[in-house]
Amino acid sequence: MPIDATRPYDDANVFAKILRGEIPARRVYEDEFALAFYDIAPQAPVHLLVIPKGAYVSWDDFSARASEAEIAGFTRAIGHVAREHVGSGYRLLANTGSDAGQEVPHLHVHIFAGAPLGPMLAR
Repeated sequence: MPIDATRPYDDANVFAKILRGEIPARRVYEDEFALAFYDIAPQAPVHLLVIPKGAYVSWDDFSARASEAEIAGFTRAIGHVAREHVGSGYRLLANTGSDAGQEVPHLHVHIFAGAPLGPMLAR
């Protein structure tokens, strides 16, 4: 169900539970700023999620409230995960708000790879 990215952070969301260790995830990377793991419903042969460890609903929220260290650390984590787990090409996707189809109210970046990905937007 799409969410409203302008609402306050909900610490009962699935990614908050993964961060707290309440729900298992197939983790591939973790540092003080980010956690990366495989998506449970992959949309490509490689489908990873990278989430910040802080309580941020969206890019808007993250860019307004995160520290410079968190922003740099999260961005570097995305690059690290892509370099370590992807072949010759990949796509990054971050949905924000209901019009974009954001389903979990925690900022996350999808990394898709492993096959030709087609056009940027479905027609």
